[in-house]
Amino acid sequence: MNFLFDPPIQCNATYYESPNNSPMSNLEFVTTIEEKAIIKSKGRNTSSKTKEEGIFLTWQDLSVTVPNGRNGRKPILKGLTGYAKPGKLLAIMGPSGCGKSTLLDALAGRQVSSTKQTGKILINGHRQALAYGTSAYVTHDDAVLTTLTVAEAVNYSAHLQFPDSMSNRDKKERAEFTIRQMGLQDAINTRIEGKGSKGLSVGQKRRLAICIEILTSPNLLLLDEPTSGLDSAASYYVMSRIASLKTRDNIKRTIVVSIHQPSETVYFGPTSAATEFFASNGFPCPPLHNPSDHFLRIINKDFKLDDEDYFQIAVPKEEAIDILVKFYKSSEISNLVQKEVAAVGESARGALVSFVASVLTFITLLGGFPPFVEQMKVFESERLNGHYGVAAFVISHTLSPIPYMVLTSLIPGVIIYYLSGLHTGLERCLYFSSVLLACILWVESLMMVVASIFPNPNTGITVSGGIMGIMILAGGFFRLPNDLPKPFWKYPMYYLSFHKYAFQGLFKNEFIGFNLARDQDGGTYISDRQILTKIWQVEMGHSKWVDLAILLGIIVFYRLMFLAIIMAKEKMKT
Repeated sequence: MNFLFDPPIQCNATYYESPNNSPMSNLEFVTTIEEKAIIKSKGRNTSSKTKEEGIFLTWQDLSVTVPNGRNGRKPILKGLTGYAKPGKLLAIMGPSGCGKSTLLDALAGRQVSSTKQTGKILINGHRQALAYGTSAYVTHDDAVLTTLTVAEAVNYSAHLQFPDSMSNRDKKERAEFTIRQMGLQDAINTRIEGKGSKGLSVGQKRRLAICIEILTSPNLLLLDEPTSGLDSAASYYVMSRIASLKTRDNIKRTIVVSIHQPSETVYFGPTSAATEFFASNGFPCPPLHNPSDHFLRIINKDFKLDDEDYFQIAVPKEEAIDILVKFYKSSEISNLVQKEVAAVGESARGALVSFVASVLTFITLLGGFPPFVEQMKVFESERLNGHYGVAAFVISHTLSPIPYMVLTSLIPGVIIYYLSGLHTGLERCLYFSSVLLACILWVESLMMVVASIFPNPNTGITVSGGIMGIMILAGGFFRLPNDLPKPFWKYPMYYLSFHKYAFQGLFKNEFIGFNLARDQDGGTYISDRQILTKIWQVEMGHSKWVDLAILLGIIVFYRLMFLAIIMAKEKMKT
């Protein structure tokens, strides 16, 4: 692995030497730095001096291992020793495939519980935690909400990061200053991923992610592969903006950037001496070749392989949705739905309300899962940076979409209810729309639980669709409750099915107070209770409002399950 000070765009690299002008070893250097840092901070509060003096980050004999099978452990980092000092940019270069982001995760204190870490990581010569706002970690996945503009994304983050005592005007000014600092002022009102418009480029998205993290003017800035996926021009522009942050606003920042993933230390020193170091070890850089490319080719064993490279290509979201739609159309559920729709002559009302509740859940899943996965990525990034807690995310994500969901259920609910000629009455229409709202909330709750376990959109949609299919089949509409096979389908799935209570509430809402004439029986009537118990086999021991209350209880249970899963994952990381 290479440790290079300052990228080629600003080659003013320096390195420390011992008093006799001979280069010190890594161990000697770290020991000396520890002593100097301790002497400087003796008798003073180091946390209060952080902004003034900057952060001197050192790590000595740092090793990280991960579980490998039942008994063994696989080493990811082996005996790394190095430092990063204020006002300088440290570029960490190395081959990929050695455990992405492991070193930066260790320096940022974000190792998961399954990893084992040894060695020392010191802040200004001490083992100490940094105060909030003095450090920032920019991951490579650009976790931002793509529906926002640049100004909205930075302003919202400013309100989350800065205290309530800070005025909104100051927060806005700080956000605008940071946007100018990263060169995004020309795209300030551009949507990150605009529909019908171009949106931000990949390089602009990367700079936006950095912009959000430097709002609090951190002294320590860690960036994981900020040039990943960028062309040469975009990489240069991003790195030039990062390099410009080293000394700005009277702040000497310590910046650590990973270009590729490290494994073992191959070289640590200034960029000006790297070419000579490799040449002295039998690997001279060919004429007219980029030294960085030459270094990576030498230390990357992947270039020696003659086998074909296999690349895993992610399926686009549109294609994944199309696959799921085709799968649904060829499934037994689709056939059953078509049969029920074709046979609505005898039980048109019951079939209609059941069909609407079933289809609405699938529509909500297809349209809502990919955006929620995106929001989960943003939450994980902001949570790691300490912007807010798990409970705040769950509560806000529960309350904020309710107005939109009310409109989504009320508008089509009223249209369907009155155009179809269902049982008249405002109270019945509002109940019908309330059950549709509960269906939407349940699907969102299910998505939250599944997304917390399966963060991949394709896998999550498949798993959620399978769960919903089982719930619908066991709900007592496609096959009446008394006809369901008792193992699994009747006990326990029928009583666990969300759609059981949705269907029964809708049936009671429609048929109570409704008498059906049967001309073939000489003009006799079937009472509302007979319709519910004989035709639909509805349980009449409680009212439709109890069914709605049970639906709300199931929704709350799923939300609490999501909260428990997220909190459990948080504990596993600590």
